[in-house]
Order: sequence, then C-alpha cells, then structure tokens
Amino acid sequence: MAVEIKEKHLVTTLPLMEDFYTIQGEGFYQGSAAYFIRLGGCDVGCVWCDVKESWDVNAHPSVSVDVMMERAKTSGTEIVVITGGEPAMHDLTALTQTLKANGMRTHIETSGVYPLTGQWDWVCFSPKKFKEPHPSVFVQADELKVIVYNKSDFAWAAEFAAVVRPDCQLYLQPEWSKEKEMLPLIIDYVKANPQWQVSLQVHKYMNIP
Repeated sequence: MAVEIKEKHLVTTLPLMEDFYTIQGEGFYQGSAAYFIRLGGCDVGCVWCDVKESWDVNAHPSVSVDVMMERAKTSGTEIVVITGGEPAMHDLTALTQTLKANGMRTHIETSGVYPLTGQWDWVCFSPKKFKEPHPSVFVQADELKVIVYNKSDFAWAAEFAAVVRPDCQLYLQPEWSKEKEMLPLIIDYVKANPQWQVSLQVHKYMNIP
C-alpha cells in the first residue's frame, strides 16, 4: 500500500511587533548596520525585560515574510536580525529561506528555550534563568551572551561556556539597570578569564533603537 507523504506547511506569516534599521548595539556584530525584525510572543518572563510589550503573541499583527523581506532589503544592509520576544517559538523556516534567497544574512537573538528552525548565518544564544534552554541550541550558538544581573551569574555563565562549541564567542553584558554595579565586576572577571569579552548596549548610549 502506498504511503502518502505530506510536505511540511511553511509558516508564511508571523506576528510582527516592529521592524527597523539601526546599528547593532551588542555582541560580536556591535557597531554594524543591521535591520531588526522583532517578532511578538515570549513565555520566558525576564523580570528586567525592556520590551515586555512583545510578550503577548496575539497583540501583534500577522505580516507576511515577503513583506518583511522587502522592507529589510530596502535598507541596504545584508544583516537581518530576528529578535523578540522569543523568536524561536515560531517556525522561521520560510522567513529565513526568503531572506537568504534575496542575498541577506540571517541572524537570530534567542534565549534558546526552543529548538531552532530555519537557516542561520549567526546564532546569538542568550540563556535566561527564568526558563531552561533546550540543549540542541548549545552546539548551534556562534555567540554566547550572558546578561549579568547578580554576582551569581558569573558561575552560571561558566556552565554554559562549558557546553557551547569551542569557537563560540563568549560575552558578558551588564543588565542596563545594574550597569554601574555590575560592569566593574565584569571587567575584573574578563581580566581573570580572558576567553570572555565585555558586551555593552552601545545603542542606548547613542540614543538609537
């Protein structure tokens, strides 16, 4: 008896909170021009999240991946950063295929709580204590970015550094409201552990999104 094989239905619309052209303010690509696509929906619940309005997936309109691609393409940059919210809660296969087919680089910023879908040129993995990351993301991470809110976060960061790839870039970034308190500790830690680097939210210093 013949077995019917059904093709996976691609998700061609996604909840879009906002999209904009700016300067990447954090991590490995800091200072680079980048087009950001911020998707709605997040169930991680970081208490210090600065975009809590992104959490409700139903609060944002569904927009086609073709429209998002066209907006990104008109910016002129090759780098498109998919962020949130938690973008990995959505199937991003169609979005990344469309972007890459039009000559753009696909970057994602994720807490890693869901397995990744789609094709990625750069994966920024930023784990949060509020929800456990999925182990499959560890080996996919090009960049590990740990937000430092308390002194205990250094030991927690070291646990993840031990499970990502050896060539993964390691960053410690102070939580914005605790920057004055945490940054000196981060500087001391990086000097003692030079495999790590300091990441700052330079876009906030420049007053840009």
